[in-house]
Amino acid sequence: VQLQASGGGLVQPGDSLRLSCAASGLRLDNRAIGWFRQAPGKERQGVICIDDNDITISYVNSVKGRFTISRDNAENTVYLQMSSLQPEDTAVYFCAARGYRCSRDRSAFNSWGQGTQVTVSS
Repeated sequence: VQLQASGGGLVQPGDSLRLSCAASGLRLDNRAIGWFRQAPGKERQGVICIDDNDITISYVNSVKGRFTISRDNAENTVYLQMSSLQPEDTAVYFCAARGYRCSRDRSAFNSWGQGTQVTVSS
């Protein structure tokens, strides 16, 4: 089982970015997939999640209305669309999979991608 997060980069404030979480050896369409982020010197935090019924939950108030999670079952990929990015969004972003229901607790997830760096700076 392998999750591969990609799509990070260096962007300016106000820009958009789409992260991808592709899976091999694991179907994502019947899993809850969460995106987490870890800024330098901070704990890894749950950002947003999509469950097996495609119900989405945002855990960070500052990303509500700016970040959207979606799933492409044909591609076995989950996306994180980020818009109006701000410097405080700078972090390494990780995707993770677990059973059926979402959780903001990182310990609830048992499959993790390697992380992709997002840097928002002018």
